[in-house]
Amino acid sequence: MTESGPRELAAPPRRHDLDWLRIIAFGLLVLYHVGMFYVPWGWHVKSVHAGPGAEPLMNLLNPWRLALLFFISGVAFRYLHDKAGALKFAVERTGRLLPVIVFGMIVVVMPQTYFQLREMGEIEPGILAFWPHYITDWEIAGIAVPTWNHLWYVVYLFVYALLLAPVMGLLKAFGRGPGAGLGRIWDSPFGPLAVIGLGFAPMMVYRVLLTPHFDVTHNLVWDWANHAYSFTCVLYGFYAAKSERFWGAVDRALPWALGLSVALGVVLTPIWALWWDQVAEMPVPLWLARAGRVLYAWSMIVTLLGLARRFLNTDGPVRRYLTEAIFPVYILHQTITVAAGYALTRIGFDVWTEFVLLTLITYAGSFAGFEIIRRIRPLRPLFGLKL
Repeated sequence: MTESGPRELAAPPRRHDLDWLRIIAFGLLVLYHVGMFYVPWGWHVKSVHAGPGAEPLMNLLNPWRLALLFFISGVAFRYLHDKAGALKFAVERTGRLLPVIVFGMIVVVMPQTYFQLREMGEIEPGILAFWPHYITDWEIAGIAVPTWNHLWYVVYLFVYALLLAPVMGLLKAFGRGPGAGLGRIWDSPFGPLAVIGLGFAPMMVYRVLLTPHFDVTHNLVWDWANHAYSFTCVLYGFYAAKSERFWGAVDRALPWALGLSVALGVVLTPIWALWWDQVAEMPVPLWLARAGRVLYAWSMIVTLLGLARRFLNTDGPVRRYLTEAIFPVYILHQTITVAAGYALTRIGFDVWTEFVLLTLITYAGSFAGFEIIRRIRPLRPLFGLKL
């Protein structure tokens, strides 16, 4: 997705549109995890009001929320590698992500497992007494400890960075050589179709060949379908990062991708909500629905990339503040959601009061945590902030 010559951006200004898109994606991920407290899908703790009511909205977010973040991370990988080179890239990613993973697993995520086991009735009250067992035991009541829970995204990103560091130069050379032909496709009248179709095609192959055999587990060793999707999105972002032609094709594809996303969302939502059991019994409709979900995910990513370029390529103090804040907010939010949800649902609020309170507590607590962390120098690297 890149090409040599003047059509490749050598030193473009900061991509404020992608900053905003990253902020929005993480912000929606926080809300998605609040939603997990209310749907019947497996999660750490559950509201007494949990039911299928929120599933339609959750189903519309689920297919693309992490894929978009992996794509944006791929773009960031390209810019950082161009600036620093392979060795410094690997060292920087290690220094930025490894402390988050280690501290996150030992400290930040621990309360999530504590409240999950309390809800299961497997342990007695006393989080400080539980903590040493969480660190030293291999397993408690069927739950592997210590664990990374929502920080799996950081773990996978760290692994991908180390895998890519020694070969990024070769990947860029491929983009300037054999891969340069893609630039002519992006420029052609078929560019918008190619942006959607070439992104969709490998994802559909994974859906056919890998997903039936590898459930999403967030187990680094056995999560092969998830790895295929996530790693491919990183590569897409890496190749797309500096390609003027690719981004031009995204601009031209926007009306088509937006229309396709809306149409697929309208068609798939009632199928998922009302008719999935019947569809699952019919092979052709089932695979059409599965293909529609994969296409919906990628068309939404193209839509969001195009909308961000058109409407969000702006700078200001809010963007600068949120760009720094959003990663620590992401690290903190799920622990706050789990702890607050566990407490709130036992008070007896109605569902809407509980939901509003939980949402406010999650966002407010996460940003309050960031305000504390940013001012305490030793804490900054533990939450992904520069010293």
